[in-house]
Amino acid sequence: MRPELDRHLELDAMRGFAVMGILAMNIIAFAMPEWAYVTPMAYGGLSTENQISWIFSFIFIDGKMRGLFSLLFGASMMLVIERAQAKGESATKVHYARMFWLALFGLAHYFFLWFGDILFVYASVGCLAFFFRNWQSERLIKWALIIFGLGLLLWGLQFGGLQVLQYFATQPDADAELARQYDEIMRGNDFDLNIADELALHRGAYWPIVSDKLSEWYSPLTAILQSITETLPLMMIGMAMKKNGFIIGDWDKSIYIHWAKRLVPGGLIASAALAGYLVAVDYDLINSLAVFLVWSAIPRLMLTVGYAALLILFIGRISHGKLIHRVAATGQAAFTNYLGTSVLMTILFYGYGFSLFGHLSRISLWPIVFAMWALMLLWSQPWLARYRYGPLEWLWRSLARGQMQSLTR
Repeated sequence: MRPELDRHLELDAMRGFAVMGILAMNIIAFAMPEWAYVTPMAYGGLSTENQISWIFSFIFIDGKMRGLFSLLFGASMMLVIERAQAKGESATKVHYARMFWLALFGLAHYFFLWFGDILFVYASVGCLAFFFRNWQSERLIKWALIIFGLGLLLWGLQFGGLQVLQYFATQPDADAELARQYDEIMRGNDFDLNIADELALHRGAYWPIVSDKLSEWYSPLTAILQSITETLPLMMIGMAMKKNGFIIGDWDKSIYIHWAKRLVPGGLIASAALAGYLVAVDYDLINSLAVFLVWSAIPRLMLTVGYAALLILFIGRISHGKLIHRVAATGQAAFTNYLGTSVLMTILFYGYGFSLFGHLSRISLWPIVFAMWALMLLWSQPWLARYRYGPLEWLWRSLARGQMQSLTR
């Protein structure tokens, strides 16, 4: 068994890779209208460059980094619980204090910075996941897959039904009532791209952006309902992986290779097939949304776990290198890096900053992503060499503990 300090290099480094990878997808939502995340047709047109950029992100990145973050949230939750119990503290009190303040951070992030917040969802789902803390890893995984499957069934019935309706309603000899229902759905708010309004809003002043989100105050609650059947199972799997040692690198190397070979190729092939299907149907909105929200869920889960296995192998291979320790420091300060990214990206793209919203192509966003990755890697390690926590990690911990925590080492 490795020393305790080294045992969690995998957790920190994976969290670092995840927070960096999340930006590679979130950059689209920072820089373009919301629908551009779902389909290249919404913004940028069907140029070869725009399609290839979207397809690459969809196959290799979309949802997988968020999935890793969810796994790691579950694993870290177990770590906090175990440490609280080892100190004789109330794990319940410690956990729910952390989730309460995380939820407030998430709401502030959503309303006053950026609509793509995941912190409120994580805090809310984390409150539920706590009830399963004493389950064995096998039971956690079993019920995670059951919940995931039920969610897939429910969403599949809804969006599969829409796809069937679209098929029959658009036939030359379509029933008039079906055609009317389909037309009504397509003219509804759910399928209104609203590109011009979004461009005007995000190229404008700060307060109208905030006011727009305040007018839809229920959106963070809606996000929980939309994501719980994927986020909760991933957290439960992460909890199981901490209990059985998978996510901290305690398993034999051959087992990680086995799971990587079993999950990654299949997940990539399935994702590529879905992307090919969307190309074939010209990225129409119903099919794009159905693939994005429902049909990509299984390959997304496969790749999330497969990537975790690959990353553990990779981290173990370069564990003595300087770069992986910079990545691990980025993961230790993931909370600060995540929220700090929102601050910098909104200043860069929104009208109250440099107003680049909607002006850059997908491929031209990558240099910004690389620059932000470099910034994360450059500041995190020197800061943590001097201080015990990242700035916002320290604030979160102090608020959750009800007293100022020691920051300097």
